[in-house]
Amino acid sequence: MSETVSLSLPETEELCFAAALGVGAGADAACSIARAAVAAEADGQPAVGLSHFLDYLHGFRDGRIAAGAMPVLTRPLPAIFKSDAGGGVAHLGFDLAFEELASAAGKLGVAVFAQSNAYTCGSLGYFAGRLAERGLVALAATNGPALMAGSGSTRPVYCTNPLAFAAPGPDGVALLIDQASSATAFVNIRAAAARGEPIPEGWAIDGDGNPTTDPVRAMEGALLAFGGARGANVALMVEVLAAGLTGANWSLDAPSFSEGSESPGSGLFVLALAPELLQPDFCTRLERQIDRLSDEYGVHIPGRMRQAQRSRAAEAGLTVPRAIVQELEKAAAAGRALGPQPG
Repeated sequence: MSETVSLSLPETEELCFAAALGVGAGADAACSIARAAVAAEADGQPAVGLSHFLDYLHGFRDGRIAAGAMPVLTRPLPAIFKSDAGGGVAHLGFDLAFEELASAAGKLGVAVFAQSNAYTCGSLGYFAGRLAERGLVALAATNGPALMAGSGSTRPVYCTNPLAFAAPGPDGVALLIDQASSATAFVNIRAAAARGEPIPEGWAIDGDGNPTTDPVRAMEGALLAFGGARGANVALMVEVLAAGLTGANWSLDAPSFSEGSESPGSGLFVLALAPELLQPDFCTRLERQIDRLSDEYGVHIPGRMRQAQRSRAAEAGLTVPRAIVQELEKAAAAGRALGPQPG
């Protein structure tokens, strides 16, 4: 029997939707996280795609994600959207605010989405990229439980605290950057541990503060920032945006996203800008500059490979590890009888 299963994108989304329903998610939340996970998988990001989707299933089962939670959205100013996720998933509040958020940014030139009290959000580029598809420049920041050492420390004080940035071009998303403040994402450490493989030097330290290439000991210690103090400073900046401005848990105060029954209470900060109000031919100028950097100077342009991967996945579908499909099917057996399929 093959160790993988081939599924189309709609089939994969339907399976994830049913699996989420099967573990207690409401239909709206199930649809939000299914779409985000399949998008990450289609973009060639399996670490935050279907394998991470299993974390959502476990989170619902164990109580780290509140079943049936509906975000409470407020709008204190025309350009500011606040969301309290109520211990639920991060994606639903953003989805509910998305149309008005994009419209406000287009009319006012800028709009902010600030959310607290959510589970971790997986692929951060998913949020920025969706706004870029609407012609907006977007910056996103999020935090979570402490996993990474700060500058001068050997104990975890920040999450991997990623930043995502996306900008539109004439024919869609021209640029999409999504990177952690840590040398690598925690899910990559965990995956290496599951495979029994060492990790590169410089990724982590053990519980005694010593460098390690053992992923198990790394998970007992702390991840390291990219670029030393510079990466740690970026993590602190993200912490201020994602936790300080939103009212979410600081990473030091956030419960685990993989153990226990409490929500990590993570934050999500998203800034959207209408570029044409500042520079009418922004998209064309950016596209030309990106082409020049790529064609004449050999610069790697973040986001282009994702778009190519997504196009291939739309045509050929996804190749998914059978073990993941089996776990999804087990949860979906209950979910398929509970509600409509995603539209």
